[in-house]
Amino acid sequence: MKIAITTFALRNWEPGSSGTLIEGIAPEELVAQCQRAVEAGAPLIDGYAPFCKHLFLNNRTPTRCGFAAITDDNRNLLRSGYLRRREGELAVLERWFEGLAAPVANHFDVILYSRAQLAKEAAEFPDDGGVPDGDWGIVSIIGTLEAAEPPMPPITQLRNALGRDQGGSGVAIDPERYEKAVAFWDRHAAVR
Repeated sequence: MKIAITTFALRNWEPGSSGTLIEGIAPEELVAQCQRAVEAGAPLIDGYAPFCKHLFLNNRTPTRCGFAAITDDNRNLLRSGYLRRREGELAVLERWFEGLAAPVANHFDVILYSRAQLAKEAAEFPDDGGVPDGDWGIVSIIGTLEAAEPPMPPITQLRNALGRDQGGSGVAIDPERYEKAVAFWDRHAAVR
């Protein structure tokens, strides 16, 4: 099984992007670490759809978590606005911290999509770099304190339900997962 990285995932190395900003490791080395982990028997954990898997790696870099708990001490650092992740997507209302130093992440939650799903999404966004040469493509990396998937933000679930032509995956909302995500993200926010 071969793992590759998508151009979409490279936003994790772009300062100012919402979520985890990867530091201290190049994209190629992260891909190599993923490949070594899988070859050594690390499990791919099922994600929100059959085409989505999670691979957890120990973080040995200064990369910080992609989100933090909202407290009375940091609530004043919350911002919101309409954002799009790439040209061609609908802008959606998001919330994030600005000026907050999240804790250093203990793990990377590497989110992978199957080659077949990447091909479907590439048809909607042909200028996005196409489908990488691999069985699984890295679409995002989340710095976490625990080797567990944080709930997908409600707005991401809504975007996915809109379909691939709007920047989503075409997967309908699961009401139970949505409510769990609301409970989590009501108390947490992404860090920019």
